[in-house]
Amino acid sequence: MTKRTQTNRRHALQTLALTTLALSVIAPAANAQGAFPNKPITLVVTYPPGGGADAMARLIAPKMGEALGQAVIIENKPGASGQIGASAVAKAAPDGYTLMLDASSFSANPALYPKLPYDSLKAFKPIGVVALFPNVVLVNANFPAKNIAELTAAARKTKDAVSYASSGNGSAQHLAGALFESAAKVDMVHVPYKGGGPALNDVIGGQVPLFFGNLASTLQHVQSGKLKGLAVTSAKRSPILPDVPTLAESGLKGAEIYEWNAVFAPANTPEPVVAKLAAAFQQALESHEVKARVAQLGGDIQKGSPDEAKKFIDQQINQWSRVIKERGITTE
Repeated sequence: MTKRTQTNRRHALQTLALTTLALSVIAPAANAQGAFPNKPITLVVTYPPGGGADAMARLIAPKMGEALGQAVIIENKPGASGQIGASAVAKAAPDGYTLMLDASSFSANPALYPKLPYDSLKAFKPIGVVALFPNVVLVNANFPAKNIAELTAAARKTKDAVSYASSGNGSAQHLAGALFESAAKVDMVHVPYKGGGPALNDVIGGQVPLFFGNLASTLQHVQSGKLKGLAVTSAKRSPILPDVPTLAESGLKGAEIYEWNAVFAPANTPEPVVAKLAAAFQQALESHEVKARVAQLGGDIQKGSPDEAKKFIDQQINQWSRVIKERGITTE
């Protein structure tokens, strides 16, 4: 063997050794990335156990876990209208192992709380919206208005002639009433209570005539005749209240109101991980159990990509920011 041949062979062996070493370093990293998820995922719920957000989380988490091949563990971090849980998730590692399920208050918080501990538009990456739940415009059974036209006519007779109850300043019912006022060009008296239960009880009792209630939690009172449903706030009629028209059908446009829940990941979560989470989320929404429960609550399942979810949530943030500023709403 010549000296030149020996040198070339040595160089070839050195190159092969370096290539093997490089592959041995790259392969584990690639395998680790491709193995997502390889441990349980935590789904932080920003509201307490037993509420609507918690119920939706416990409905979809097992189905997502089945699709991902790993457990999705629920951790409730309630407080400050969702801010406690959202702040924790915003600071979590963007690796797909910490997610958040929040409610529609997420879209109102930026205008209600100017000093949030996170940027609602930049700190999260939406995975998907679970469902849209419309409100119902409800009046006491003895209130004379039988439709939206009669309600707005009563509100226009004199300033502050009609009052509406809510679970507190800045609550979903308060914001719904404010959007109704803007769309109908009326001014009503807002009566805040310490909770939705006391507010609803006083509307049933006739102390306050009007309430903008979640369809699921107020349906029994409409069916029993204790309350009259004048309109639903969705784009189309609800299958569980088919005789109640929409606000648009009642001549009032621009006041679609929904309560909703959505799943988010921290910003900067890698796109392949987001795609895998989104696919599992959509698969969960396709399950018979999830569809049946959402339909029973009067909701409309939302199918779509993370980009479509972001577009919807951004629109909601803009809508409530406008209403809150126009009506001068605060949490005080």
